[in-house]
Amino acid sequence: MKTLQIERLTRAAFAPFGDVIELDGARHFPINGGTTERFHDLATVDVAEQSGRPLINLFRAQPRAWPVELALMERHPLGSQAFIPLTACRYLVVVAPAGDFDPAAMRAFWTETWQGVNYAKGVWHHPLLALDQVCDFIVVDRGGAQPNCDELPLTEAWRLAVEPLAELTE
Repeated sequence: MKTLQIERLTRAAFAPFGDVIELDGARHFPINGGTTERFHDLATVDVAEQSGRPLINLFRAQPRAWPVELALMERHPLGSQAFIPLTACRYLVVVAPAGDFDPAAMRAFWTETWQGVNYAKGVWHHPLLALDQVCDFIVVDRGGAQPNCDELPLTEAWRLAVEPLAELTE
């Protein structure tokens, strides 16, 4: 079984796969007479291909137990897909570059406090990997007449490394 190391989710590390949605470092300004702070343009929503339209969904992710084994990757070839947690919850993100799937190019990230992700069009990613508790996410996705989800079962067994995340498993 192959092991995939997990790294901290940062904008720079995740840039080849999409956007990290977080308030830290985001452009923001007051609106509504100063009663509200607007954190502006946090991710690039890309859903217009082939007459696509934005969908707003709620996904409820069930917590995964350690060891976390990877069995399936998926991608959305016609649009981006954003995951925004509704509460502070811990989850893992596993991705691989768009194009032909290359398991050697997979990367795994752990989220800190409140962070979301926006997978760019065509980026391979594992289904939600919530830890500890049920986690609700607002998901901004692409709707349209054409299918927009390719699933690929992994032919080789992969497990996420626990070593850098000892505090997550306690």
